Amino acid sequence: MQEKAKAVGAKGINLAGICCTANEVLTRHGVPIAGNVLQQELALLTGAVEAMVVDVQCVYQGIGQIASCLHTDIVTTSPKAKMPYARHIEFHEDRALEIAKEIVSAAIENFPKRGKVRIPDVQESLIAGFNHEYINYMLGGRFRASYRPLNDGVIDGRIRGVVGVVGCNNPRVKHDDIHVRVVKELIANGCLVVMTGCAAQSVAKAGLMLPEVAREICPQGLWEICEAVGIPPVLHCGSCVDNSRILIACTAMVHEGGLGDDISELPVAGCAPEWMSEKAIAIGEYFVASGVYTVFGVKWPTMGSKNVTDFLFKKYGELFKNTWDFEPDPEKMVGKILSHIDSKREALGIMAKRERVLFDMAMRRELEI
Repeated sequence: MQEKAKAVGAKGINLAGICCTANEVLTRHGVPIAGNVLQQELALLTGAVEAMVVDVQCVYQGIGQIASCLHTDIVTTSPKAKMPYARHIEFHEDRALEIAKEIVSAAIENFPKRGKVRIPDVQESLIAGFNHEYINYMLGGRFRASYRPLNDGVIDGRIRGVVGVVGCNNPRVKHDDIHVRVVKELIANGCLVVMTGCAAQSVAKAGLMLPEVAREICPQGLWEICEAVGIPPVLHCGSCVDNSRILIACTAMVHEGGLGDDISELPVAGCAPEWMSEKAIAIGEYFVASGVYTVFGVKWPTMGSKNVTDFLFKKYGELFKNTWDFEPDPEKMVGKILSHIDSKREALGIMAKRERVLFDMAMRRELEI
């Protein structure tokens, strides 16, 4: 394939990811990200894309028409999600490599048709791939893998709480802006943030997924933990459909002990500042049903019915011990999240800052085990 590409004048083959799939191929194979959901059309407009391969979600119908004005092929791969102005090359697992070669060959054939290329000279680094298993290993190594250091950090007050920030970009608001503002404020107030999907890409573009950011923005307790473990204060946990990893981590925190007996008692919260798709509502629903207080931004779909809204925002508290919430203002959203986390810390009796005492030998002898 590389030789075939060079034969038509290309330097080689470049593969990059957009949106949900980008997070998957980044964490599993190290393939770089080109952008998040609202940048899929902009990627085509660079003139540097020979083929864009799509499957079943977060694909804008307009990309077919845009591609028809360029040399780009839009390639659909699922029988459930065909679209106009696109070439269909159906994917089957038993012929994966053969089909991949067919798609790459089509892209190579398009290369000589390239016109003027305009790629913005902007790039940023990030560290990704923090799933539940790796966090467990990261905190204790091969033989002492444990969530104990995380729980101790929360109990001691060095970590105020843990917040999952997820979701899409929304064309109703300034691109990436609310995600970045919310996450910056959360880590500046001592919260460890875990992220998935296009929200994670937004924050990565702002340079917040690098370890050195902790010392620049976070309070001392959080940046000390980040430096000791070797992590950024914002952890990339995968694509938008990998949110279950965040709930698995919450479950592990409960099992580790010291922070209550149920997910609903943890000083944690979830939010989707710029959500726009139905799947975001489904993801939020199972977060709330699992006991996690969850805030959405931009718009809320049930405001036309007071009964439904009251049921979600109030009655859910009786059913699941935490509720939905809605707040379009990013500063107020952060305020609500921090108030919720502090209320959970208060209920657990860990709100007051604990004095760290160095035990001498006499004090050790007095301990009862």
